Amino acid sequence: MPAASPSSLPLVSIITPSYNQARFLEATIRSVLDQGYPRLEYIVVDGGSTDGSLEILRRYESRLAAWVSEPDRGQTDAINKGFALATGDILAYLNSDDTYSAGAVAEAVTYLQAHPEVGMVHGRAVYIDADGRPVARFPSAPTNHRDLRRGAPRIAQQAAFFRAAVWKMVGPLDASFFYAMDYDLWVRISAVTPMAFVPRMWAGFRLHDESKSMTVARQCWPEMMRVHFRDGGSVFSVLFVKYLVRRVVEPVIPLRMRWRRLRYRLENRQRPQGSLPNGR
Repeated sequence: MPAASPSSLPLVSIITPSYNQARFLEATIRSVLDQGYPRLEYIVVDGGSTDGSLEILRRYESRLAAWVSEPDRGQTDAINKGFALATGDILAYLNSDDTYSAGAVAEAVTYLQAHPEVGMVHGRAVYIDADGRPVARFPSAPTNHRDLRRGAPRIAQQAAFFRAAVWKMVGPLDASFFYAMDYDLWVRISAVTPMAFVPRMWAGFRLHDESKSMTVARQCWPEMMRVHFRDGGSVFSVLFVKYLVRRVVEPVIPLRMRWRRLRYRLENRQRPQGSLPNGR
């Protein structure tokens, strides 16, 4: 926790977009509310779920700043709706199947307070399975505008926090994107402010049978190319070459995740099963 009185701490607004994610929603909500950060504004934007999600939201509504359940145009639209309601100084969004690690919000706030020149900070994340067990490490690393334009995001969206002033400069998200809205946002943010990486475990990135990362990940690179060409990119570029290579090797891409899982198991053989890694 930052060494300051609660009244002097910045307000942190966190948005969770959700649709028929009752299976994971409560774990997401608890990971936010149990942060222990004293100035937290938590908003859940549900797309009209019919799977029991509303019962979960009603159970926690006394601890939520706001929640709504109504039809929307998808995840990106829901995030924009949430940020339109947010009043915080620092913003983040956490999907309804992902989780925060203990102390993540306070650590992000501490960093941003100590580095006023930085507009966004991100930490590490670990892939977790449907039961919340860590299975592989997300390849988070420092990045910048040049790296992003060359196709090296290295940012776990679940572990990213940015200033509201920056959102006002670059938002809202482009609702026409289904998959790469995060990448589009990072490109826009990195064009106007420095980004920083803190090598601390801040989030769990859940992989399950219905997650977009498991079902429609192939849509990401075509949408990244839309960002590339929109911002004046050329076919004579590193990113476009990576895109072409990606199309060729697409059938073997799942092997990369298998390797990450194996490496993670070998590196963490002594950790109790189901426990999330702390720190680095």
